[in-house]
Amino acid sequence: MPLAFTIIVGSSLAIAHLTKNHVIAIYVQILSITLIPALIQWSIGGLFDSGIVLAWAILGPLGALMFFSPRKSTPWFLLYFIILLISVAFDDYFAGRALEVSANTRRLFFAMNLGASSLVVFAFAGYFVTTAIRERSKANRLLLNVLPAQIAETLKDSDDTIARHYDSVSVLFADVVGSTPLFADLEPTEVVDWLNEVFSVLDDLVDQHGLEKLRTMGDGYMVGSGVPETRDDHAGALVDCSLEMVSALEALPSRNGRRMVFRFGINSGPVVAGVIGKSKFHYDLWGDTVNVASRMESYGEASRIHISQNTYELIKDDFKCVPRGTISIKGKGEMQTWFVVGRR
Repeated sequence: MPLAFTIIVGSSLAIAHLTKNHVIAIYVQILSITLIPALIQWSIGGLFDSGIVLAWAILGPLGALMFFSPRKSTPWFLLYFIILLISVAFDDYFAGRALEVSANTRRLFFAMNLGASSLVVFAFAGYFVTTAIRERSKANRLLLNVLPAQIAETLKDSDDTIARHYDSVSVLFADVVGSTPLFADLEPTEVVDWLNEVFSVLDDLVDQHGLEKLRTMGDGYMVGSGVPETRDDHAGALVDCSLEMVSALEALPSRNGRRMVFRFGINSGPVVAGVIGKSKFHYDLWGDTVNVASRMESYGEASRIHISQNTYELIKDDFKCVPRGTISIKGKGEMQTWFVVGRR
């Protein structure tokens, strides 16, 4: 039987190599692993006399699972099950043709066949479980790259729409000043590489302050404070982070004599937060608070943190601010705004 197995598998490998169709070799090996233990058992005798050599046949269906989907592997398990039924149904017939085997040899067969096959099955199970855990961890990491941890857990546990009202949060928009001429004569890869370097610095600061990066929009950057987990110091934490962003950006080396300079705008107030879409979804904020934060950025000045009256009222005891004065904001009319100078 071992010689026959070697010849069959060797021939299948040669054919697969010549035809460039390796599926042939896979099918032949799975079939051989499933059938040959049964043939060996039937040639020795019944289940008892052979020491249940048939236990090895389960490796055929298990091997199929390594190459095919569970659905395509099912026929291989059915083949194994049919062989098992035949062995049980005709056990008396095979036992009557048994070779003369001593009791000690039978015990050795039982130990070898059951022990070794169980070990291989355990190894298969360990491989599949480890692979599943690794892939699940990879999927979780990818999910956490686009969603807050709290929201990701909720999405995994429920298909319900995720939406929540927050009474008071702070929102930051930051955008590159003069990006069109700044990037005009750069290669696309140079632009992306530069933005990645700068945004990575901002990402680190956001994480250090326990804030939530919401998204990047071209050369724009959006951060939320007080979402998805509420915090009383949301405005102060976001302003602190913004001040560090200004310092960190100024400390970055220039590229060919150029620097990437940002405007920063912050507003505070109520928002609705949630996840929308079925594909490429992301966690986002909606409401007038978000719109005003965007206006604070677009009406701001380079390397300065422009805040609304709402945010000023929340941070004025802890931060030095200078009045911008009353300015006309598109869609909002006249608004009193401020620039943050630093901590008191």
